Amino acid sequence: MREAEPESLLHIVLVRPEIPPNTGSIARLCAATRSRLHLVKPLGFSLEDKYLKRAGLDYWPYVDLRVHESWRAFEEEHASETRVCFSARAQQTYLAAPLAQPGPLYLVFGGETNGHTPDVLAQHSAATFRIPIREQRVRSLNLANAVAIVVYEALRQRGRLD
Repeated sequence: MREAEPESLLHIVLVRPEIPPNTGSIARLCAATRSRLHLVKPLGFSLEDKYLKRAGLDYWPYVDLRVHESWRAFEEEHASETRVCFSARAQQTYLAAPLAQPGPLYLVFGGETNGHTPDVLAQHSAATFRIPIREQRVRSLNLANAVAIVVYEALRQRGRLD
């Protein structure tokens, strides 16, 4: 039996993250915002990585961390959950994303180098959003920055910035 989750709980899902300091910074953000962090394998690093630990500093005990063996395993476990995906290749901006809806919300981000796989983008095309980048020569934002932008927008829309 699954434990009841707080109505406003945000879940940050990193699919195939590659850079330890990014994941460490996101873990720290999750601790600060009481968001749950999901890491979907394969990971580009060990969870014992010193750079991962350093970026998360001494906040790791406050991180609600779940590790999934694959995207398929994650999807099977969370089949009925509301997911919103983020990709630099999406058409809609994150300001159009349904972040204010009640209940747990899964914010899904792809790995730093390749983002989401084409099948994930195709499967979730209607629920995939981007953060606008004004300079066309910049192809994407740093993953930790992108996650922070979306998490705080979700908290703002949910009235949780207290």
